[in-house]
Amino acid sequence: MEINRISDLSAFVSSVKYGSFTQAGKHLGLSRSAIGKSIVRLEEQMAVRLLNRTTRSLSLTDDGRILFEYCQQLLQNLDEIDQVMATRRIHPTGTLKITAPHSLGHQYILPVLHQFLKKWSALNADISFTDRFVDIIDEGFDIGIRVGEPKEDSRLLTRTIGWQRMQTCASPEYLALNGYPEQPQDLYKHHTIFFNGSAQRKNWRFKIDHQIWVFDGTEKMKIDSSDAILESAILGFGIIQLPAYLTKKAIDQGKLVAVLEDYALTDEPIRIIYPSKKHLSPRIRMFIDDLVEQWGDLPPWERNE
Repeated sequence: MEINRISDLSAFVSSVKYGSFTQAGKHLGLSRSAIGKSIVRLEEQMAVRLLNRTTRSLSLTDDGRILFEYCQQLLQNLDEIDQVMATRRIHPTGTLKITAPHSLGHQYILPVLHQFLKKWSALNADISFTDRFVDIIDEGFDIGIRVGEPKEDSRLLTRTIGWQRMQTCASPEYLALNGYPEQPQDLYKHHTIFFNGSAQRKNWRFKIDHQIWVFDGTEKMKIDSSDAILESAILGFGIIQLPAYLTKKAIDQGKLVAVLEDYALTDEPIRIIYPSKKHLSPRIRMFIDDLVEQWGDLPPWERNE
């Protein structure tokens, strides 16, 4: 229905309720003339007379009475819509669809989401923790967590929430048997374990003389799970490269040893990405704010707690 027609219907209902064009105009913030023109417009569109007019009073015709009953319900429904949408602007409802890298999501996104859902009981979540590339627009996600420099995409907005450092490491037992790689090129002499399934992690990158150098195998083994790659290194299968938030605990416990630290690249941003809509729904906006607040100045794995 056109906005002008809703305005005309509102003028009609107010005229009946308040008994005159003048009083209806005061209620709606319009002139008496504007109210009169709305009534005339309605009558012309419907080809019926809606009101009997005298200099002192208004009364409904039979057609006007029928329209008045329908209009009251219509305007009441519109008021209810306004109230519902106002509530949704304050309280998140519906289903929040999130995708994130598998291990990062399990360890550091899920706890924040758990608290968020406890706080907002009317909200549900649909989660995909996967290491494959996800197009959040095409696949209908509200929020994605992504690592690395952003690619130009006018459909998306991004917000950096932390930093990821990649670590190359192996078990003390493996290094005792096979020696330490002194430079990245030595990796060709070692057993290496690669991630299988993500184009972003099919090669390892290092910095040599201010240039990026890429090691692309040949790998001894490929695994499609970061957790399994970590465990395989602890068991002595070979050298791995994973984010520091996965390797930190094992290194602190002496189960793994970091190698080639002098050749490590600069930390990469961890970013929230979300559709570039003019008005974000409360569930998206509030979860983003909550995640940023929970992580604070440092991501959880960088804190000394």
